[in-house]
Amino acid sequence: MSTPETLVQAALNRLAARLGSSAMDAAAQFSVMAQDAPQKLQQELELFWQEVQQEAERIEQPQATSTEPTEAAPENLQDQLDGLRAQVANFSRRLEEPS
Repeated sequence: MSTPETLVQAALNRLAARLGSSAMDAAAQFSVMAQDAPQKLQQELELFWQEVQQEAERIEQPQATSTEPTEAAPENLQDQLDGLRAQVANFSRRLEEPS
């Protein structure tokens, strides 16, 4: 059986080895991230500018002046609301019925 002093020394050695291994893994991951960072940053900037250009094009395009779609939409929404109200009323009746 090992002496308590030897056990403490062994525990400290193993902790140092594990922490050293974790530190080495973290350093390796950081190194990979540092190598990939410029490329990722460039990709993100390119994507951002594409989105900005698309948004500018959308803003510059004249909006449709036809009134037909705007008139059809409220009727469709009203039909949907009426249907939902009917479903709620039906559920309420079911809940109020004695079992």
